[in-house]
Amino acid sequence: MTVSRQDFRDAMARLGAAVNVVTTAGPEGEAAFTASAVCSVTDDPPTLLVCLRRGSSVWPAVTGNGVLCVNTLAHGQRPVAEAFAGSSGPPMSERFGVAAWSRLITGAPVLDGAVVSFDCRIAEVVEKGTHSVLFADVLAIRQGSAHDQALIYFSRDYHGIGRMLGAG
Repeated sequence: MTVSRQDFRDAMARLGAAVNVVTTAGPEGEAAFTASAVCSVTDDPPTLLVCLRRGSSVWPAVTGNGVLCVNTLAHGQRPVAEAFAGSSGPPMSERFGVAAWSRLITGAPVLDGAVVSFDCRIAEVVEKGTHSVLFADVLAIRQGSAHDQALIYFSRDYHGIGRMLGAG
């Protein structure tokens, strides 16, 4: 039995995932994209996996700069997710105007107020189907407020999740 592309996409819509905005900066410019295909690989050394479609408009910047920051969004940051969710819309420089940003080690933009941000250097790229699988060594971490709910994507929509500490 062969699984169709649409059946696979419909099934993946039932797999809830954290919403992240992955940023980069460097010689290839500043860019970002919204991603749910992010996960930990190992804690020794601390490494994340990020999937990025090779046909994406941000692919040359991300792979060319060799650095990225995975910013896991808080529930109230849905507008940030939406700003970077597609290739159409305002220019990248205007999209960054929807939020406040700072920098850590790599120079990639770090989202102020994110639940957590992982500042990384890309260590390896593996090509699979339509995507590049980026293995990224974590160089720095900034944790946000423990009281924030995280933003997840489930059933093709955004939702808040998590019990805020101190809440009944």
